[in-house]
Amino acid sequence: MNKSKSYGDMPLEEFKKYGYELIDWAANYLENVDSFPVLPNIKPGDVKAQLPTSAPSKTETMDQILADVNKIILPGTTHWQHPNFMAYFNSTASGPGILAELLSAAFNVNAMVWKSAPASTELEETVLIWFRELMNLPKEFRGIIYDTASVSSMHAIAAARESIDYDIRKKGMSGAPKLRLYCSEHAHSSIDKGALTLGIGLEGIRKIPVDPDFMMIPAELEKAIREDRANGFVPFCIVATIGTTSTTSVDPVNEIANICENEKIWLHVDGAHAGVTAMLPEMSNHFKGLERADSFVVNPHKWLFVPVDLSILFTRKAEIIKRAFSLVAEYLKTSEDSVVENYMDYGIQLGRRFRSLKLWFVLRYFGVEGLQARLREHIRLGQLFAKWIDGHSSFERLAPTPFSTICFRAIPAGWNDEIKINELNEKLMNAINSTGKVFLTHTKLNGKFTIRLVISGLRTGEKNVELAWSVIQKSLKIILNEG
Repeated sequence: MNKSKSYGDMPLEEFKKYGYELIDWAANYLENVDSFPVLPNIKPGDVKAQLPTSAPSKTETMDQILADVNKIILPGTTHWQHPNFMAYFNSTASGPGILAELLSAAFNVNAMVWKSAPASTELEETVLIWFRELMNLPKEFRGIIYDTASVSSMHAIAAARESIDYDIRKKGMSGAPKLRLYCSEHAHSSIDKGALTLGIGLEGIRKIPVDPDFMMIPAELEKAIREDRANGFVPFCIVATIGTTSTTSVDPVNEIANICENEKIWLHVDGAHAGVTAMLPEMSNHFKGLERADSFVVNPHKWLFVPVDLSILFTRKAEIIKRAFSLVAEYLKTSEDSVVENYMDYGIQLGRRFRSLKLWFVLRYFGVEGLQARLREHIRLGQLFAKWIDGHSSFERLAPTPFSTICFRAIPAGWNDEIKINELNEKLMNAINSTGKVFLTHTKLNGKFTIRLVISGLRTGEKNVELAWSVIQKSLKIILNEG
């Protein structure tokens, strides 16, 4: 049949041709990703200016499309796969994970019920048992895959809300009292967003002070709960964090669990970034009390080399999540419902991607020992960089480094004005990033502009950390000499 008159898919021969080309393209990209500037040298609007204002009315060839990938998309990309990407929380995709994504797209299943995707459902069940064991969680914990930690935590908060028995599922928030959720000043913003989405409101969130190491203070939490109960609030959820966004500090989960048990409040633990280190025996001190949590989120797409997106929510009370969200339309009912798990029952989404496939690939390809070795190396490099900062007279570390995220600033001898020091460090970070060699981001700690360097990239080695340190020192020297 003439291609122009075909109303089907891309011909398979063409699919094969460009499939091979794209695999080669991806392999070359990964092999040479360090040849690109980490940040693209573009201004806002530069990409859009090169794109047509409307979709093409006639077919375009794959050669034309791929040419624009190279011409428009590649130069406008921030390279998260770059070994010198040390910003945010870093997230690198491994080869086996990328290949699994290809298969997942080819299958294109919608894993809403067992019947619609038996392999996806049962693989998810199995691979999450594996992962639960890696996290050293008791057997009573069940795992559910969502897309991001924001969504995982929102479902945990929803379950906490459901657990207080005010019939919110039926009556909505109009039938509920004033609810209160607690988290530290350094909890991830997704906790606030989850509370907003669920009708808790910003006034329903109480931020608990932290100690000098940026850990939630249990005594302050207890005090806040007493005050709130006296003022007519109903405390329903406490969020502790293992690896906060800014500093990767670790809240005292065991002490917080004591409070939750005494007060009968749901405990959710956010381990989105650092939670994967639970598979390292030497890190067990950071996870004391985790087995007592009601829910725990960890993201293999952050520090376990699984392509974005894949977040896991573990919970001891999966039935409460199901109670909050299960709603089965007639067309979704099947004869197997009584003997299988239908994951649509555990969330707001009906459609679900075959995400477990890429986690399965990664776990099998690297093995537990291989993953542990990579995590240990990142932690070693983080401690090494922290020592360099501590040993330099013009820099200081502003937070402990329990994992591989280092919070620091430049503070040259004789500099005492905090406003000027903040201005210097903002200028320093921008200068570092403008080199294109390294990408760092910042936070603010106690009002201090703080530069963050995160070591968790699959392709990041000691030479990359050495390069970052060299760029940081040179950039500071140039700024000071200019001043």
